[in-house]
Amino acid sequence: MREFEKKLAVPDGFTPPRRLTHEDVVATVLGREDLDDDVRGINASLELIRRTRGGAWPEEAVTPEFDFVDLVWHECEFRERFSFSYVLRNSDGGYLGCAYLYPMGRRTELSEELAHHDVDASWWVTADAYERGYYERVYRCLRGWVTEDFPFADPYWSNAELPG
Repeated sequence: MREFEKKLAVPDGFTPPRRLTHEDVVATVLGREDLDDDVRGINASLELIRRTRGGAWPEEAVTPEFDFVDLVWHECEFRERFSFSYVLRNSDGGYLGCAYLYPMGRRTELSEELAHHDVDASWWVTADAYERGYYERVYRCLRGWVTEDFPFADPYWSNAELPG
């Protein structure tokens, strides 16, 4: 965790969406029921995730035990409205990857230059999904969801590789 983190500004009574759809991408709240797909997806896409999303995660292949704890943490953060994490699937239910809406400072070091942003948005897709064009498609979906379905007006896109 970084030294300073800016709390997500969501209004009292705001209920974050549990399901988002756009084009043929469906995002639902990330949780322990996604464990098997998540472990397979991460482990098959380690280099791609590091290249496109950037950051230190994942440092190595994840185990089911490690990922289970991570998924429960994401569930708790969603419930408490500290962050919002989603599993991404195509309209046929095929696993694509994950998307994250984090407070500024959690993933990217908070600076004066970045302090005005209200959310740090990032995502990753599996190698197979990347080859089928879903990396860019998910970015289009997220840009709409973040500003239309959430109370965020100024997202920071922290992926290392942003589609044009």
